[in-house]
Amino acid sequence: MSDTTTLSAKFQISIPKAVRVAHQWKAGQEFAFIPKGTGVLLVPVPSAAKLAGIAKGAKIQDYRDRKDRF
Repeated sequence: MSDTTTLSAKFQISIPKAVRVAHQWKAGQEFAFIPKGTGVLLVPVPSAAKLAGIAKGAKIQDYRDRKDRF
């Protein structure tokens, strides 16, 4: 995918249709911009409902915390 777009005078960017369709992005979806070297990653922010249950079965005992890293 090599679609390009232009930053508008209002600092807005339109996401090309091929990209929106490929990733199933919808109007009103929230995104995060993550600086990466000289570029930026555009990452969709998942809803709370989509995050529900992702840690099911995770063990909270004997969890390795940052304190015990070398």
